[in-house]
Amino acid sequence: MAVPKRKTSKSRTRMRKAVWASKIPQAAAVACPECGAPRQPHRVCPSCGMYKGRQVVIKKTKE
Repeated sequence: MAVPKRKTSKSRTRMRKAVWASKIPQAAAVACPECGAPRQPHRVCPSCGMYKGRQVVIKKTKE
C-alpha cells in the first residue's frame, strides 16, 4: 500500500482545493419573465417571488 513520505503542507492542500473550486462553472443569470430582474435559472425570482408563472413567495411591501 502506498504511504506518503512527507506530510502535505497547508499551502499545497489549499492550492489544490483552489484549482478544483475554480473549475466549477458559475450559474448564469437570466431575466425573469414577469419583472425582468436578473435571477438564477430554476430558482424563485428574488424581486417578485414568481416561479413558472405562479406566485410562490409573497413579498412584503413597506408601509
